[in-house]
Amino acid sequence: MLTTKAQNNTKIAFIMLGILAVAGVLSVGTNAFAQNTAKTDNSGLDRVIAKTENWNGRYDISVSSFLKNIGKSTGIYKMIHRPSAEEIAAEELAKEAEEYAMTHAEDSFAAEAPGWQYVLMIAVGFLIVYLGAVKGFEPLLLIPIGFGTILVNIPGAGMGEGPDGMLHIIYSAGVGNEFFPMLIFMGIGAMTDFGPLIANPKTALLGAAAQLGVFVTLFGVALMNMIPGLNTDYTILQACAIAIIGGADGPTSIYVSGKLAPELMAVIAVAAYSYMALVPVIQPPIMKLLTSKKERLIRMDQLRPVSKTERILFPMLLLVLTILLLPPAAPLIGMLAFGNFVKQCGVVDRLSKTMENELMNIVSILLSLGVGSQMTPEKIINFKSIGIIVLGLLAFCVATAGGVLVAKFMNLFLPKGKKINPLIGAAGVSAVPMAARVVNKVGQAEDPSNFLLMNAMGPNVSGVIGTAVAAGVFIATYAH
Repeated sequence: MLTTKAQNNTKIAFIMLGILAVAGVLSVGTNAFAQNTAKTDNSGLDRVIAKTENWNGRYDISVSSFLKNIGKSTGIYKMIHRPSAEEIAAEELAKEAEEYAMTHAEDSFAAEAPGWQYVLMIAVGFLIVYLGAVKGFEPLLLIPIGFGTILVNIPGAGMGEGPDGMLHIIYSAGVGNEFFPMLIFMGIGAMTDFGPLIANPKTALLGAAAQLGVFVTLFGVALMNMIPGLNTDYTILQACAIAIIGGADGPTSIYVSGKLAPELMAVIAVAAYSYMALVPVIQPPIMKLLTSKKERLIRMDQLRPVSKTERILFPMLLLVLTILLLPPAAPLIGMLAFGNFVKQCGVVDRLSKTMENELMNIVSILLSLGVGSQMTPEKIINFKSIGIIVLGLLAFCVATAGGVLVAKFMNLFLPKGKKINPLIGAAGVSAVPMAARVVNKVGQAEDPSNFLLMNAMGPNVSGVIGTAVAAGVFIATYAH
């Protein structure tokens, strides 16, 4: 009896500490964003997020404005309120001007890097190849990224120079736009089984909880901008692109950075894929720190069988909800739904096999080479890139912790015998299926007969959807 009471007190204390921690983060973040209010018309946002002072208050920290903008970005609103031809033309001109300024800004300092920096980047390329080939860290991705880094930094080779350089052509054809990430998501859809999520829908909350790392990192970016001497000066667009690393989804990270901060795409992509590869190293200590041995020993019921009808309807329902509520996420979720529907409908096996095998392999090679082509000195050797590595790790750790803590919180309301093993919350990051395998491995370290893999796949695949939704929110709010 005393043990049960002590455990309940521990849970209550744990929840209170969690609430205080969240409140503290929000308080610090709010204070950081709210400083210097008297000196500016946009609530001091330009103090910690650079280059926002002329944006006419569009990016003020305002809950009402945020909800209003999200409402205007829904498919329902856009179906009712269609923009005029003049508004569309003005938006296109603004985008062209921004792209032109960005391109020429990069060109203006591209030749300023000294020769030793190119040698250093070639060495970094060989290191990436070593990590992939020898250490086995995401070899399918890191090996081509490493070779792309080596090739683009060879003096006089011109492989990354336009218009005829091979790597430049690859980047322009599919990496600098949404083409290759969309094809990757189509392949992911064809490879994904949503059955565990359909069988146990409440695990979707764990995939959503893991997105806490994405949003907490926004405050981390603001705080890093305030550190004297770093001169990072991340913009709000760059902050969003960095934060999405917490979702542990490489294609989504590339997609968001391409939309919001293409100048940071290379280091964001490398950070995202590197942390995905390091899931077996990063996650277990966090999982063990936040759970007790008793919690890690929790056994979960075997998942119910999922009918073919449910499997076919799920991607269609997911697509319809995206169309109605969050169209900016439709490119990612739409291709995911398309690939999964092709897999589940069972009448086009040739297409399904092509998506998950040949096409996926080809696009992965081209995408990785294109990402490597952006690993040039002027984009990598600076404090901003170091900050991205640090913030990406923060995002990943918080995402892992968020999933575990929400699982523990859910257990307070679940009846005995229906408890969730909190370890599966760590699979809420969308490193499919590696995160689920790590959960299963940690669980079996406590009890070799406890198989958590299928239960962990629920939050794992929901994390893919959650990260795409977070990306859609960022794009809907700031990509204007």
